[in-house]
Amino acid sequence: MRPSTLLVLCMLTLGTIGLTLSGAMAQTSDAGCVLEPTDGGRSILRCADGLSITVEPGARYSLIDRNSDGKADGAALRSKAVLIDGPAGAAGGFKVITPQAIAAVRGTRWAVDVAGGKTAVFVVRGRVSVQRATGGERVVLRPGEGVDVDRGTGPLTVKRWPAARVSALLARLGQ
Repeated sequence: MRPSTLLVLCMLTLGTIGLTLSGAMAQTSDAGCVLEPTDGGRSILRCADGLSITVEPGARYSLIDRNSDGKADGAALRSKAVLIDGPAGAAGGFKVITPQAIAAVRGTRWAVDVAGGKTAVFVVRGRVSVQRATGGERVVLRPGEGVDVDRGTGPLTVKRWPAARVSALLARLGQ
């Protein structure tokens, strides 16, 4: 099964909640999040339990509520980048599902970027588990580390990202 097909099946099975920004006022979604526009065209989703998601302008995504409790516990990201900031001790784990990867975490700050047929995941604080959307090997990233996931089948390689790469990604997210 192609990863994009798997993503669509996951979205249908898990019950996704799409968000759109209309107008300049913050709006509440069915996922228990409030969408706030910021300078530079970015938006911040402020969700239950102190979770916040900064969304790059033009990003294509939808929120996922796997247990149908009205709270976002994941996101399907199809293009561009998001920055997830989950407080330590938050209940449950938040997942970002992309065409190439699944990244999951608890109480951390991390970014996911989808572009050019690959997914890049970078950890600012905490730890993040990453694996291909098709399954297989799982790696754990620590602060300052990242991984690039393509549609291949080779091993995932964790690398310490250079400051320039980190700065460029975080700048796109207003950091």
